[in-house]
Amino acid sequence: MRPHHRIFGVFFIFALSMGAMLSRLPDLQRQFELTEGQLGLTLIAMSCGALVGLTFSGPMIARYPARTGIFVTIFAASALYALVPLMPSALFVVPLLFLAGICAGAVEIIVNLEADRLEAQLGYGIMSRTHGMWSLGFFVTALISASVRQLGAPVQIHLAVALVVVVIAGLVVFRGIENAPLRPNSHAGETPRIAFPTMGLAALCLIGAAPLLAEGAGIDWSAIYMRDVFSVEPFIGGLSVTIFSLFMAIARLSMDGVVDRLSPRIVAGTLLLIAIAGLVLVALAPHEYVALVGFALTGIGCSAVYPLAVSAAAQRTDRPAAVNVAALGQMSFVVFFLAPPLLGFVAEQFGIRTSYWVVVPVLVAALLVIRALPARISPELATRHG
Repeated sequence: MRPHHRIFGVFFIFALSMGAMLSRLPDLQRQFELTEGQLGLTLIAMSCGALVGLTFSGPMIARYPARTGIFVTIFAASALYALVPLMPSALFVVPLLFLAGICAGAVEIIVNLEADRLEAQLGYGIMSRTHGMWSLGFFVTALISASVRQLGAPVQIHLAVALVVVVIAGLVVFRGIENAPLRPNSHAGETPRIAFPTMGLAALCLIGAAPLLAEGAGIDWSAIYMRDVFSVEPFIGGLSVTIFSLFMAIARLSMDGVVDRLSPRIVAGTLLLIAIAGLVLVALAPHEYVALVGFALTGIGCSAVYPLAVSAAAQRTDRPAAVNVAALGQMSFVVFFLAPPLLGFVAEQFGIRTSYWVVVPVLVAALLVIRALPARISPELATRHG
C-alpha cells in the first residue's frame, strides 16, 4: 500500500465510526428524549473538543510520529462514539463527545499535513481525494445505517460493530504510515503551543468554514428534516445522508485533476454556487425526492472547497504549516460541529426548512472573498504538469 493510500484510509476509517453515530441521531434523540435544540446543545460538546484539539495538539503532533497519533486518536474517538448509546442520559454523553472532539481535531491536523507534504513529494494533487475518502466513508456508513435502522437494530449493537470494524481496519492500514518529508519552502521555526488564526488567514477560514456549515446541515439534520417535513420511512430518510455523502465523495475523488488543470479559485467559486443552488432547492422542496436532489447538489458543492482552503493554508510560509492548518481547522471544524446546535435552534424556533436558508448567506460571503485562494496551482504541481 502506497503512503498516500494509507492516508486515504485514515479518513475513510474514521468516517465509519463518526458517521455511524451521526446517522443514528434520530434514534439517539428519541432515546434521550431531546428536542432539536437540546440535541444540538449536546452535540456542541464535539465542537468544543475539536477547538481544544486544534488549538493545543500541535506540539504533541510534532513530537510523535503520525502513525502513533492516528492510532491513539481514531481508536479512542471510535470507542467514545460506541459508548454514547450506553449512557443513562444526555448529560453523560457530553463529556464523551467532548473527548471525541479533541481526537477529531488532532486527526484533522495530522492527515491534512501528511496529505500536503505527499502532494509536494508526488507532484500532483491528492488533498481533495483525501477528503473524498472521508465522504466515501460517510456514504458507506450512511447506507448501512439506513438499512440497519429500517431493520430496527439497536443503536448499541450498531455502534459496537462499527468500533470492531474500525479497530480491525485500522490495524491493517495505520501500521505502515510514515511521516512524509517537509515541503522545501516550509517554515523552519518551532511549532507554537497554541494555534490561532491571523488576519492573513481570515479569508481562507471563511472559505473553509462555509461549506462545512452546509455539510453539517446535510449530514446532521437531513434525516430529521426528511422525517419531520415529509414523514418518510426511516430508509428514505436515511437516503438523504447517503445521497449527500455519495455525491460529495464522487466530486471529491474526481476533483484533484480538475483543480490541476484549471485553478483552485475557479473550482471553488463554481462549487460554492452549486452548493447555494442545492440548499435553496432543499428549503423549497415540495416533495421528498426533490429534497434528495437538493442534498445531492449540496454534496457536490461542498466537496472540494474545504480541501482547497487547507492546501492554501498549508502552503503559506508565514508560520509552520501545522499552525496554519490547525488555525484554519479551528474555524472550519468548529463550524462543522456548530451546525447542529445552530440549525437545531433555528429549526425549533422557525421550522426546519428555515434552518437551510440561514446557510446560504455564509456561502455567499465565502464567494466574496474567493480571491484568497491561489489563481493557479502550486509551483511543485505546475512543474509536474508542465
